[in-house]
Amino acid sequence: MTSATSTEQAIELELQSVSKSYGKNLAVKSITASIPQGKVSVIVGPSGCGKSTLLRIISGLDFPTQGSVTFNGAPVRGVPEGLAMVFQDYSRSLFPWMRVDRNIGFPLRHISADERRQRVQEAIDAVGLKGKEKLYPWQMSGGMQQRAAIARALASHPKLLLMDEPYASVDAQTRADLEDLLLDIHATLGVTVLVVTHDIDESIYLADHVIALSAPPSVVAETVEVDLPRPRNQISTKQDPRFVELRAHVTSLLRSH
Repeated sequence: MTSATSTEQAIELELQSVSKSYGKNLAVKSITASIPQGKVSVIVGPSGCGKSTLLRIISGLDFPTQGSVTFNGAPVRGVPEGLAMVFQDYSRSLFPWMRVDRNIGFPLRHISADERRQRVQEAIDAVGLKGKEKLYPWQMSGGMQQRAAIARALASHPKLLLMDEPYASVDAQTRADLEDLLLDIHATLGVTVLVVTHDIDESIYLADHVIALSAPPSVVAETVEVDLPRPRNQISTKQDPRFVELRAHVTSLLRSH
């Protein structure tokens, strides 16, 4: 069930013995993992195991106490070029005084107006918000706001898309719709994706491989390859005996460490 990343796959992101302490509190003990290029990787673990801390370190917003992170072969010593991040709290990641199109285009102020308009429209189309461009965030549902946040990340044409529990604040149906949206985007654009979640079903449904973390101070309990066929479906995939087997295995990993 478990295997190392294929040597034929290019490695987008490499974590080597990453640990993080806050004073005497050791949040992350030693994390070693590889994120393959063009794949969907998911970090799953129990509450408080340092998943979000790890994502902040990967994104360059925080630094490890020990160990190293490399992105595209270069050490991460700040927010690297080619990285975009989608946060859990979509309501705080969008500017309420800006309409959708301006929110999405805000990080692109360094490029020409024509290219910015083109990228914004492409991102809007990719997340299914065509016709909603002139709405303000407060005029939109939670799911639509999170789509807008994803569109803003995509508009920068990232090589690596990080997502920190991106669907934790929406209802179950919207969550399923946004999971499928991510899979559609990945199939279309081929961007490397790294998702952090505490939801085991979500981790298996989305991932090419799942990095299961132990309870804090966390280590990698196991990297589980997800060999479910794509495209995936909320009903048939989750009824697949292999899905059930993988879910039971990841659940056992989280409960036994």
